[in-house]
Amino acid sequence: MKLTYRPEIDGLRTISVIAVIFYHAQITILGQQPFKGGFVGVDIFFVISGFLITSIILKELNGAGSFSFKNFYIRRIKRIIPVLLIVFFSTFPFIWLFFIPISFIDFSKSLFSSLFFVSNHYFYLSGEVYDAESSLLKPLMHTWSLSIEEQYYIIFPLILTIVFKFFQNKLLKVFLVLFSISFILMIYIFQKNESLAFFSFFTRFWELLLGSIVAILYTNKKKLQKNNHNFYSILGLLMIVYSIFFYNDSTKSPYIPTLLPVLGTSLIIYFNNENGYVYKILSLKYLVFLGLISYSLYLWHYPVFAIGRTT
Repeated sequence: MKLTYRPEIDGLRTISVIAVIFYHAQITILGQQPFKGGFVGVDIFFVISGFLITSIILKELNGAGSFSFKNFYIRRIKRIIPVLLIVFFSTFPFIWLFFIPISFIDFSKSLFSSLFFVSNHYFYLSGEVYDAESSLLKPLMHTWSLSIEEQYYIIFPLILTIVFKFFQNKLLKVFLVLFSISFILMIYIFQKNESLAFFSFFTRFWELLLGSIVAILYTNKKKLQKNNHNFYSILGLLMIVYSIFFYNDSTKSPYIPTLLPVLGTSLIIYFNNENGYVYKILSLKYLVFLGLISYSLYLWHYPVFAIGRTT
């Protein structure tokens, strides 16, 4: 069951993917890296994914009274797997030609783990550090976030359908509890093991769940004043922009500072409407176009950079 298309969400995707690409490109202007907080683009993606997947499932549950797991997973496979395989097969010959044998072996292992959407676990167990200089030479390092999203796609539909069946009238409360548990767990694990907190699904689940909470609220959304829409959506955009330009590699992530871009994204998704200023900006056709191909851009950029730094 299709949702009403919201072009501004594709505009949000553009902001997130450009932020990530420019961050990994290490673009320098006048001796400064303006996109030093661009890693928050991944957090923006997580919120968007949580919102869209929850909206799809809720619309089906509310409309048909049931949810087709088969159709859901077929749609996910068709969207995700073909481009992923193209990137893998296209990258493989370059790694074979230009990387030393041990790096080629590491690449093969990361490719295998990425195919089964467990690369976040692989990179954690391998002792990789996301913002380390050495990670820039790992062509599939960025697939850790894709693995977390796919793990979410696998387990979340089951969670939501069960909660919907038994706690339909308390759906929001249940997800607020789940959000709180994941957020507190993230803080606890981060204080014990920053690398585990970075790569773990459970310490990222709260970001996806916030998107789910926004989707639940949005289904029961009441009409708001135009000024309210403009104020909160502009505030959300400013929160994201601040994070991208003023966060840096010393900013703890995922941790309490991650709330800023995540909440900013949530404000835009919930409060934005076609009469708002932010909607009009994010719905510009060039931003929408880049948002529509953001998944491909994200998949391609890291191996291209890694190969370019090696050759």
